[in-house]
Amino acid sequence: MSGQQTDGRAADARDAGAVGCCSAGHSLTESALAEDVETLATLGNDTRYEALRLIAGSDEDVCVCELEPALGVSQGAVSQALSRLFSAGLVERRKEGRWRYYSATPRAQRLLSVLDDTRPTADEREGRRDD
Repeated sequence: MSGQQTDGRAADARDAGAVGCCSAGHSLTESALAEDVETLATLGNDTRYEALRLIAGSDEDVCVCELEPALGVSQGAVSQALSRLFSAGLVERRKEGRWRYYSATPRAQRLLSVLDDTRPTADEREGRRDD
């Protein structure tokens, strides 16, 4: 092994001379980072994301009974999705009689708005195909 060491010392020596090595960072605390990852994980499921879109797109609070047929999944799947959205702080809920009604939180509205604003245009999608 000419010039290479298996214990990593050669790589360490190269990195020590690099300017700006390991200078990457961010300003998020560990708890903020974990919260962001949890929020993104919550939105990373088709049923939860579509449920949030339906709730956020409504002018009124949405009853659970309206979501099941709209999503085309079981009542249990809707309940699990709503529970996860609630735990992530993306929906608020209120109980009226035997029904629960859901509305999107301001944070959820902002997140969905950012997604809408950052969705690629037709020209941008076409440009990706050319690469």
